[in-house]
Amino acid sequence: MKKYFSLIKLFTLVFSAFLFNSCVHDDEYDAPNADNLLVCTEASYYENPANGFTKWTLQEVKAKPQNQTITDKAYIEGYVSSSDETGNIYKYIYIQDAPENPTQGFTISVNSLSNYANYPQGSKIYIEVKDLAVGAYGGVTQLGAMVNGAFDRIPEKMVTEHIKRSCDPLQQIVPKVMTLAQMVSANDQYLGCLIQVNDAEFDSKVLCSTFAPPSTTVDRAINDPSTSTSRVVRNSGYASFATKTLPSGKGKFVGIYSKYNTTYQMYIVRDTDLEMNTFPRKDGITADPCAFNPASSTQKTVAEVKQMYTSGNYTQITQDAYLKAKVIANDETGNLYKYVYIEDATGGIRVNINKLNLYQDGRFRVGKNLIIKLKDLYIGKSGGEFQLGVPFNGNIGQVEEKDVFKYFFDSKENITKVEATERTIPQLSFADVGRWIKIKNVQYVESDLGEPYAAGTTTNRTLKDCAGNQVILRTSNFATFANNTIDAGQGDVYAVLSYFNGTYQLWIPYQVNADFDNERCDGAVAPKILFSDEFGTALNATNWTAVSVTGAQVWATSNQGTGTNYYAVMNGFVNNINNANEDWLVSKEIDLNGYSQINLSFDSDVRYNGTPLKAFVTDNYSGNPTTTTWTELSATFDTNSGAFGFVSSGNVSLNNFSGKKVRIAFKYVSTTSAANTWEIDNVKIKAKP
Repeated sequence: MKKYFSLIKLFTLVFSAFLFNSCVHDDEYDAPNADNLLVCTEASYYENPANGFTKWTLQEVKAKPQNQTITDKAYIEGYVSSSDETGNIYKYIYIQDAPENPTQGFTISVNSLSNYANYPQGSKIYIEVKDLAVGAYGGVTQLGAMVNGAFDRIPEKMVTEHIKRSCDPLQQIVPKVMTLAQMVSANDQYLGCLIQVNDAEFDSKVLCSTFAPPSTTVDRAINDPSTSTSRVVRNSGYASFATKTLPSGKGKFVGIYSKYNTTYQMYIVRDTDLEMNTFPRKDGITADPCAFNPASSTQKTVAEVKQMYTSGNYTQITQDAYLKAKVIANDETGNLYKYVYIEDATGGIRVNINKLNLYQDGRFRVGKNLIIKLKDLYIGKSGGEFQLGVPFNGNIGQVEEKDVFKYFFDSKENITKVEATERTIPQLSFADVGRWIKIKNVQYVESDLGEPYAAGTTTNRTLKDCAGNQVILRTSNFATFANNTIDAGQGDVYAVLSYFNGTYQLWIPYQVNADFDNERCDGAVAPKILFSDEFGTALNATNWTAVSVTGAQVWATSNQGTGTNYYAVMNGFVNNINNANEDWLVSKEIDLNGYSQINLSFDSDVRYNGTPLKAFVTDNYSGNPTTTTWTELSATFDTNSGAFGFVSSGNVSLNNFSGKKVRIAFKYVSTTSAANTWEIDNVKIKAKP
């Protein structure tokens, strides 16, 4: 799929969850197959000396040497404290040594789904530890297995062979009561236990938001009276309750106790386990702040809100009124920062909010109808453009994150398509500022051709129509597509119209909103695309051959947590282990005969430390990349392994191969000491006939 924003952030989150549930997963849960359900095992089987089993305690097995296969014929027993039925817990079975007042908890890492069918919460289980292994991830000791020399999850086929369900009836797991202040290393023996925190309340910064945005795992801060330091509740965007609004009161929180390195966190088993609906809260909130009833106030339109402005930089809104409008642009790609644009039938307006990643909040997703409580907000002008917010240093500023819950409410309506208002450049007017607009048949001026969207700072590029009328397109250097080269052809632009000191300017949320591949106004032919792949659900076998020289990992595609947007990905870090790999992604043969000004371009993104990715070209492919003579290409690759964002390669010249048939290739190398993740997308070869 065509995309221009970084997916490695989401991939990294999802990938980590595949391993150790510190992040999100994107698997669907199938209904359990009754044919695969376990037959229970009697305790007498393990207690019979003739069967040769030694019983270990949870504490004893956790103390065993790590990353070594256990050879003793021993078993442990425990009570399942978790359930993956709601999808918030993924490929883990948490156990504790007693259904009530446990002294030890334990984490069992399994490569199987729907574990609740065989091991429901409250069931007593026996685990035969011979041929399994103890390891750790994120500071949490857990039981898994050695797979290909590395500590990993217990393979699916081994799960039911080693984990047996007792014939004893289900027990009620009584949560161990803990305070947030007690979540310290001295109590790590309880990791994996079901715990209860009393008088708990979600932090005011996350009030009135959902448990998690779709397809993304997030941390929600939680407080209690025992400490001024928040702890973390980690929620998956694939949980069945993900789209529900967080409880806004205080009360009983129940979840699995865990941690990731030094961060203590909890996982909700079921949202129905939470009883957090009493007031007043510790922070002084006396009633449900998310229960705003629009019927109790007067609805205003965007146009009417603008009319509330009188003079100066801002005017306070004193009416008991609300605004309902659709979010038309947010901060998903970083081109907008701490604000969104909303629009109704009467116009659009910018809304300033001092909060990062607004797009991860269900209230601010594009296409969502947002309800804004207007009383005590301010309508003001910045650079002449109307904006909603609060005063800051004498200007119209941003609503503070801690106050977001006071003003912004989920309409609970489905996301719908954002329709663009079509305009020509001469038709642009102040009434269109804040709207999502479409301008047909425009192109970048000649002086901008070959340039990136933004060069080191927020940058203006100029669009013009065939009559010579011009308008500015403005791009932040923090946009994920900032380094990408603008398109040289002509096409339609979709953008938010803004205004600054008498000048109209456009902001595009995504590069695809300015996709220009048609002939330019003067008849000049835009470069022809000789090869293009934006990737899909699997590698296109016509376009690519994935060749693994060394290692079990191979080039593939992924859309982890991103819906329909795919990219090519290679990663040698699997199962918490760096693996040695040499893997090539080799293109099909591409005929360059009859073309000039031939350029390759692609986007890359890297995460973690390791060997740089390299790009090559050859006109004499042997069928084996290791015996082929390659020419390395001087392309720009992402170098910031600690941040997210695709980087454009720029135009990489293939002119030396004009008139030949070539293949391009990407070479990935990892070692047992360093294995990074590389993503490649939007691979194109363009040339002039």
